[in-house]
Amino acid sequence: MEFDTIAAISTPMGEGAIAIVRLSGEKAIHISDKLFRGVGGKRLVDVHSHTIHYGHLVDPKTDIVAEEVMVSVMKGPKTFTKEDVIEINCHGGLVSVNRVLQLVLNNGARLADPGEFTKRAFLNGRIDLSQAEAVMDLIRAKTDRAMNVALGQMEGRLSRLIQKLRQEILETLAHVEVNIDYPEYDDVEEMTHHLLIDKARYVKAEIEKVLQTSQQGKILREGLATVIVGRPNVGKSSLLNSLVHENKAIVTDIPGTTRDVIEEYVNVRGVPLKLLDTAGIRETEDIVERIGVEKSRQVLKDADLILLVLNHSDELTIEDENIFAAVEGMDVIVIINKMDLPQKINMERVEQLAKGHKIIRTSLLEDRGVDELEEAIAALFFAGSIEAGDMTYVSNSRHIALLNQALNSIEDAIDGVESGTPIDIVQIDFTRTWELLGEIIGQSVHESLIDQLFSQFCLGK
Repeated sequence: MEFDTIAAISTPMGEGAIAIVRLSGEKAIHISDKLFRGVGGKRLVDVHSHTIHYGHLVDPKTDIVAEEVMVSVMKGPKTFTKEDVIEINCHGGLVSVNRVLQLVLNNGARLADPGEFTKRAFLNGRIDLSQAEAVMDLIRAKTDRAMNVALGQMEGRLSRLIQKLRQEILETLAHVEVNIDYPEYDDVEEMTHHLLIDKARYVKAEIEKVLQTSQQGKILREGLATVIVGRPNVGKSSLLNSLVHENKAIVTDIPGTTRDVIEEYVNVRGVPLKLLDTAGIRETEDIVERIGVEKSRQVLKDADLILLVLNHSDELTIEDENIFAAVEGMDVIVIINKMDLPQKINMERVEQLAKGHKIIRTSLLEDRGVDELEEAIAALFFAGSIEAGDMTYVSNSRHIALLNQALNSIEDAIDGVESGTPIDIVQIDFTRTWELLGEIIGQSVHESLIDQLFSQFCLGK
């Protein structure tokens, strides 16, 4: 498959020591060679693959030096895209890198679409679709754990499992076809049913094993949506600042200071938290504060974890009890803040309302209790989980949805065999499972979905 030659800036925009402009395509080396003036008249078309060369880029129309560069030459198919790839290393800075890019575009290259380099790697068979999606997961990883999950997927751990299951299903269908076409033995139908049920149960067990990691994997990828709730002036914004280790939220003694939802990402003991500090929930006549309170109630619905903050020096109010009622059935950690002040809160009542949820005592003013809170968050997230380096984690929402559909399909096949459904009907469910698994790695997926997935990538990747 041949494409035109594309180019894009592959490093973040802004000032820096080095910036890289990447080209990929049949004319990548030819275009770069036309612009490059190497020491001793060196030509890029003559150099060995996977080598780097010092020189200058010169505008062929004016013969004016545009930039001092180091140019890496990588000839296909041993490249990321399996095409000829050039990486021009120039000085970091908006003017210099844009000048290099414009020079390349003016001499035969086309500006790449977002994610087009990775898309070409997929279309040229260098990686499958799940590995391509893992590239963006790797870039967006917010913790070491999330990065390790993305690396495992990018290296093909999920792909190998999916391909193995698809091959098992394919071989089973082939055996069934042989048994149907050549029924020399009286017990061929019984043999076929045994073969189908054994293989279906095996495939089901493998899919279930992967799906067991989906909750952790998805949160490692997207972050644990964590909402800080409580009445005004109990220390919610102070808690946000303590977890972020930075003064992101305004903290005052005036109730109702936080009027909107503040969002921050933070790494807590390897758990990525999408931390939301909400306006204090209370009845108020202030129109702006009332809007903030309503937003606070809305974000509770989508939360994975609730940090419910109470004031050690205040008696429990009906508003506190209403907040406990609003988060019933959710994962909650109760935080008793302002332990440095005299106690007025009824702890027996708090324990009744908490219903077994973890209770942490803090004094955010004195920086006490934050370590215990972080340990409680990590323990809650990883409770009962199996962490192993050789586990296949699934974190992508698309993959999880397809695996659940495949699980339903193979369960239908099992039900069909057990209820005596004709073999040709059972085969349909087997085939559907095979197709759904294929969608994960891109072997049976619509072109429009591929375009949509890669459009979410950053430019130059």
